Amino acid sequence: MPGLPVGEGPLESGTAELLDRATRACLARVTGGVSPGALAEAYADWLMHLAVLPGKQALLAEQAVRTTQRLLRFAAECAANGGTAAACIEPSPQDRRFRGADWATWPFNLYAQSFLLTQQWWSNAMTGVRGVSPHHERIVDFVTRQMLDLVAPSNFPATNPDVLRRTLDEGGMNLVRGARHALEDLERLGTRRPPAGSEAFRPGETLAITPGKVVYRNHLIELIQYAPATPAVKAEPVLVVPAWIMKYYILDLSPENSLVRHLVSQGFTVFMISWRNPGPEDRDLGMDDYRRLGVEAAVAAVRTITGAPRLHAAGYCLGGTLLSITAAGLFHRGDESIASLSLFAAQTDFTEAGELTLFIDESEVSFLEDLMWEQGYLDTAQMSGAFQLLRSRDLIWSRLVHEYLMGERAPIFDLLAWNADGTRMPFRMHSEYLRQLFLHNDFAEGRYRVEGQAVSVEDIRAPIFAVGTDQDHVAPWRSVFKIRHLADSEVTFVLTVGGHNAGIVSEPGHRNRSYRILTTPQHALHLDPDGWLAASEQREGSWWEAWADWLAARAGAKVAPPPMGRPEAGLVPLGPAPGTYVLMP
Repeated sequence: MPGLPVGEGPLESGTAELLDRATRACLARVTGGVSPGALAEAYADWLMHLAVLPGKQALLAEQAVRTTQRLLRFAAECAANGGTAAACIEPSPQDRRFRGADWATWPFNLYAQSFLLTQQWWSNAMTGVRGVSPHHERIVDFVTRQMLDLVAPSNFPATNPDVLRRTLDEGGMNLVRGARHALEDLERLGTRRPPAGSEAFRPGETLAITPGKVVYRNHLIELIQYAPATPAVKAEPVLVVPAWIMKYYILDLSPENSLVRHLVSQGFTVFMISWRNPGPEDRDLGMDDYRRLGVEAAVAAVRTITGAPRLHAAGYCLGGTLLSITAAGLFHRGDESIASLSLFAAQTDFTEAGELTLFIDESEVSFLEDLMWEQGYLDTAQMSGAFQLLRSRDLIWSRLVHEYLMGERAPIFDLLAWNADGTRMPFRMHSEYLRQLFLHNDFAEGRYRVEGQAVSVEDIRAPIFAVGTDQDHVAPWRSVFKIRHLADSEVTFVLTVGGHNAGIVSEPGHRNRSYRILTTPQHALHLDPDGWLAASEQREGSWWEAWADWLAARAGAKVAPPPMGRPEAGLVPLGPAPGTYVLMP
């Protein structure tokens, strides 16, 4: 009713909010969690500013005429030279869709050139519009690129020469196999089963088989202690905190590429957190719960079992972010349990967190919150969809062409099987993570609170070993590098080749692996990423070896291995690794 305060009319405020949340949650299921409001706002910002820029409009019109002329000239040269001509535009080095020899023949070369020129024009149209916010510009450029990739000539049998040749050579059997693959994938999707071939990779059978025992369990974690592989071990143990967004065993994959096995073989006592896969009943678990029941509980258990006053903590991805917050809180309270901090593709400052920030603004976060509010969690399929969009050309369209049009199943290997074994994220925790870190950057800016006290990265009083990967779309290395000037500690920064996962799983002997490394002392002068690149040392091989040497120099003398668990302190071994939480569906 007009004039009535909220809560005093026929519709109470709580009922109105419930209706709003339910409506948006229903809409989020249709859109895959993407906020239509965020997209509309971004395109409206772009369109309104473009509308009052006659110069930019004239420039785009001129570019359209020149682009058409280039394409017509290319077509004329092809007609005069038997269907071939020098390309008028080359795809980016990362674009492998048009590399086959048949793409250089008529009319497929015309299809490819037309698509690439169109893509270039739209990129020019979406960027450089004066007045558009940088965030909105990235959104419209990204979304427009996704729509163009949808209609790329490589995606359709009639315009893809590789598919046509395969179809002719096999009499269409490739399409028959592709149809079977599509039906199988649909059936697996409907029954929430992992991709075909993943059955050969099971934790505890072929993956995550480094010997160990679960020595502690609470509602949120199982703590795995790995059996010693050497007669003596370093006095100070290593605790590894993986990301809770996926299962821990990316760091203990097959025996030949297990980081855990490598550390144990180098004489370290290693502990690993295995996170519980939360369900609707865990909706109210927050970041503080993950810190207290996760990292702090594990630190206490490791110290009790080993008797060591200090330990060396390592965190991967979100696990590294949580570990940094926990370490800052401990040091702020005067607790120096953590002797060193190692962070793998982990961000502490989120101002330049890569293309993932396309999905993070107030509109999108509130939209996701309503979806999670209804479910109690964010589902793994909803998260993986966002990550796949970041590299849709390779992870979606190229895969569909390869498996459904060419009829070839991509072989499943251990890292792919792990990637399909995702976990859920509780409503409260994920909301706090998105708002406090991604949206407001509270930790880097000194506003994040641990036990009621504001903490920041500079509270960490321990040497830091930080690793970035040069092709990371999730945690770009220049964002990871910010730990270098946020922390008031000695920082050894490593930049290794590879992506967010493959760059971290970089065992010794892996072909074509190299990295750059440089240590800067506490209170060092500012050094930007480009300056670091110029000053760092290039090395061939695996960064694992450099990290093991770095840990060995700080982990004390060799001692007899500690017991597996400590029953007299209530830490009785509960069963063999990999435990039970990692097997939760």
